Amino acid sequence: MDLKYDVEAGEKMKEQYVGRNLEPEELGFSPAEIRALVWKQDLRIVPLAAAIYLLCFLDRSNIGNAKTLNANAGESLLQETKMTNYQYTIALMVFLVAYAVFEVPSNYFLKKLRPSRWIAFLMLSWGACTMGLGGAKNYATVTAVRFLLGMFEAGLFPGLVFYLTFWYKSSERSMRVAVILASATLAGAFGGAIAYGVGHMKQVQGLAAWRWLFILEGIPSCASSILVWFFLPDYPESALWLSTHERELAVLRLEKEGSKGHAPSLDWTTAKSTIFDLRLWVHYIIYFGISAPFSSLSLFTPTITAGLGYENLEAQLMTVPPYAVAYVVSLITAWSSDHFNARALHSAALSAIGAIGFLASALLPPDAYHARYGCLIVAASGAFSCIPPLLGWLSSNMHTTAAAGLAIALNVSFGAPGQIVGVWIYKADEKEKGYPTGHYTNMAMLVMVMVGCIGLRFYYQWSNARMRRSGDPALTEREFAY
Repeated sequence: MDLKYDVEAGEKMKEQYVGRNLEPEELGFSPAEIRALVWKQDLRIVPLAAAIYLLCFLDRSNIGNAKTLNANAGESLLQETKMTNYQYTIALMVFLVAYAVFEVPSNYFLKKLRPSRWIAFLMLSWGACTMGLGGAKNYATVTAVRFLLGMFEAGLFPGLVFYLTFWYKSSERSMRVAVILASATLAGAFGGAIAYGVGHMKQVQGLAAWRWLFILEGIPSCASSILVWFFLPDYPESALWLSTHERELAVLRLEKEGSKGHAPSLDWTTAKSTIFDLRLWVHYIIYFGISAPFSSLSLFTPTITAGLGYENLEAQLMTVPPYAVAYVVSLITAWSSDHFNARALHSAALSAIGAIGFLASALLPPDAYHARYGCLIVAASGAFSCIPPLLGWLSSNMHTTAAAGLAIALNVSFGAPGQIVGVWIYKADEKEKGYPTGHYTNMAMLVMVMVGCIGLRFYYQWSNARMRRSGDPALTEREFAY
């Protein structure tokens, strides 16, 4: 499909529908047709987007598995590259620095170059970087390649969240974001299982198992980029796999909310108003808080399980249950937050549960292995599950395409410093103590998330009440979701 068709189709539908302020039912579309369309979109978009993010997260977090893989035989990443734990932490942090810097530019190019093209390019690039890590010989190489990996992976998650605003109403996004984000928990589970299997590939073709781990997990991203180029749909108005009737309905559904493929790209006026909108900074601070536990669990779960009495390949395998439980809880939470239109309260509740899990992990005796493993499952479920409602909440309170793209990118970018915090808090010399610094820090971060969600919810309620009292229809149409 060429770009000319995108523009022409978008302009035609824009002229036909924009400004009529009618609901689909008022133009002859039945509820059954709407449900059928959303389901058809789901089948085409959501599994593909979830698979893309699964590969991205697998390639990002497998360094945590490589760190401890076959350490008992002297063949782990740290042992063969002669890296210290401090240097390993620096390599993790460098990834996050690149991740923070390149998120906003990436969302700009996603809209400018079309989602299918840009995401396919990113996949090919980060897959090649992951495979390149399999050939790393020293600390400098690992750090440099991790920087490149962060640069290319930076645009994917905020890009996918932005991408969903072209296809779904705000009341539908949290569940879809959850399915995509939950694939990260699947990646964590698969990553442990794959590392367990690859761990038996000792010196196959003269390569240590951790090198095979990077090579084998980078190949699918490179190969899948071809599929994404051809099969990821860009915008509803240009989707030839939808009938003309369905395309009209898809565009009409998002006339009052959602992003538009034909909308203008970001300009300075929109950028300035978005950057200086103070309420959005509260969203960013909340996301900063959730990013530390998200990052630390993603990168250090194999290390944490090794500190719970599980060693070597068994430690890799024991990372699977926390992620599996978190996957189920994330989907249930997202469905409930959309169904009850209460994203702030759901995120606050799940962050509180996660905080309790981390607090209990810190307070329990270091040798209470089974109890602390149960707390790890609770903590992971709470930390991962409150993220989809947070992102759905932010996107539902943006009213233009360009502003949504910038705000989502800034939000996820603002989480990068939080992820850097998560890189440093699980200290290698605290293994015998049960990593109290990491658990207490994550607990504090999640308490901050809970307080921020509740506070911002009350602010939005107060703002909506003030807009209703004004009697201005233009204001009441822009009420905030909470």
